[in-house]
Formats: sequence, C-alpha cells, structure tokens
Amino acid sequence: MPKGKGKILFSLAAGLAVYMALAVFADLPKIGQALAAFRWQFIPAILGLTLLNYLLRFVKWHYYLHQIGVRTISSRDSLLVFFSGLSMVVTPGKVGEWLKCYLLKQTAGTPISASAPILIAERLTDGLAMLGLASVGLLIYGYGWQVLSVVLLVALVLVALIQSRPLAYRAISLGEKLPFVSRKAHHLYVAYDSAYALLKLRNLTIAIAIGLVSWAGESVAFWFVLVGLGLDPSATLLLQATFILSVSTIVGSVSMLPGGLAVAEGSITTLLLLLGVTAEPWVAAAATLLIRLCTLWFGVAVGICALFLSTRGAAPASDGNLPSLAERELDIAR
Repeated sequence: MPKGKGKILFSLAAGLAVYMALAVFADLPKIGQALAAFRWQFIPAILGLTLLNYLLRFVKWHYYLHQIGVRTISSRDSLLVFFSGLSMVVTPGKVGEWLKCYLLKQTAGTPISASAPILIAERLTDGLAMLGLASVGLLIYGYGWQVLSVVLLVALVLVALIQSRPLAYRAISLGEKLPFVSRKAHHLYVAYDSAYALLKLRNLTIAIAIGLVSWAGESVAFWFVLVGLGLDPSATLLLQATFILSVSTIVGSVSMLPGGLAVAEGSITTLLLLLGVTAEPWVAAAATLLIRLCTLWFGVAVGICALFLSTRGAAPASDGNLPSLAERELDIAR
C-alpha cells in the first residue's frame, strides 16, 4: 500500500505537469476565461454519466467473476474491489489494476492466476467497444485509422489464439520443459482456462455490448462539456465527441503511459482542432481539462475512497469458494 500511495502521488505530479504544459500551449488566461464562461450546471450530468460508465463496467466485472466460478462474493465486496482498482488507473500500463486481483484474493480467496485474465478481457472488450463507437466517425473523418486497424487486428488474433485450446495447451506443455516455466505451469493452465471462458463468443458479445453502452455514456458526457463551453448542441457535435473520445482513449491505452497521460490529452486537443469542432486552442484545452477531470481523475478519487473502505478491517479469506480446476473444466465444457 505505501508503494501504491507513492505511485498515485507520482502520477498526480505527472498529470499536473501535463496540464501545465497544455495551459502554456493554449494560453492560460484565455483557458481561464473559457472555464469561467462554462455552464457549471452541466457538471452533475457529466459526473453522473461517468459514474454510469463505471457502474456498467462493474456489472461486466461481476459477470466475469461468475464466469470463472467466483459466485459467493457479495455484490458489495465485488463493487468495492472493482472501484478500488480505479485508484490505480494512473499507474504505468494500468498495472496497478492488478490490485483488484490482490483484493479479490483477500476478500474471496480467488487465486490471482484465475482472476488476472479478467483484466485482459476488460481492456480487450473496452477497446473493441470503443472501436465500434469510433467506426462511424472513422469513416467520415479518416483520422487514426492506422492505429485503430492495428488494435483491431491484435485483438482479433488474441481472441482467436485463446479460443484455440489444443494450440494453447500445446504451447503451455512445451513451456513446461523450461525450468522457469515448469514451476508455474499449473498457474498458466488456470489462467488460460479463465481466459478461454471469458472470451467465448457469448461472453465476448455480452461484454462488448455492455462496453458500447457504458462508453457511449461517457461520450455524451464529453458532448455536455463541449455544449457547456458554448458549442452548438447538435447531433454532429455528439458524433464528433464520440469519435474524439473513443480514439483518444484507445491511443492513450496503447501508449501504456499512466492513465494515457499526455497522449490522451494531446489527442483530444488536437482532434478538436483538426475536425473543426473549435478553432480556438484555449477552448479545446479547456474541454480537454474538463473531460479528463470528470472522467480519469473523478474515477481515481472514487477509487481511493473505495480502497479505503475495502481495506478497513479486511482479513484474508480462504479459497474454498473457487471451484477446482476439474470443476471449472466441466463448467467451461457446458
């Protein structure tokens, strides 16, 4: 936990540096004027839509737990574990979200090797959902198709490889011959079985559908930000907001930087100007600051609160509620 606090403080400092650079680029006094003219009555709606995104992603998380055989954890504990992970989204590559696996082990006794694939499935299905949301804008505007095409290809290849059980088991079996792999072979089999279950077509479809709705809510939140800054509340603006937020989030995730810092902000500001949403850099910068504060940093704040609640009086749990590998094999077969 002390290390986690240090990482959060480091990321806060990095975020401050990014926003200072953005302010210098876009003219700080004019950004201040744009923020002063912002219609702050939209903030509850913006935060509400962001919270809706997080709640729907929690639904996916809890659904995933059931798919790997974790069925005795209470909804409250599952909610606290999920939201605690948001406190670590500003760590490099979001590796801090592994905290969810640790807390799940402490709460429900679930081995980390069984729950770790959920993090991969979450990132994968969120990415595919955002690709879906960005697709219409991609056809119209054409920006970022190279990066998005690579992301889509990698995602499809990954799903195909994981769904090829003979190939996966063969690879793990070959790996068992290596000294440093043989000691972890059991964990690899458990992790693979979880990944296989999570990325079956039915579960993949459900997760992407949830992602489409949840990230659409955040896109509407960005639309409210732009309208609050004085832009025309049109359907075209909603399309642009959806495209810009989706592409920027994907690019930020691919960068593996803490919370996509600098990359996501730069992408949002740049696309707002390139697509002609606004011709004023300070308005684009103000929009970027507002949406990132109301999404990324709002999530971090909620996550810190959840982390505090989840670690108060927490005691290690036994792992008796997780089915054996053989039982999970039967579940997967069914």
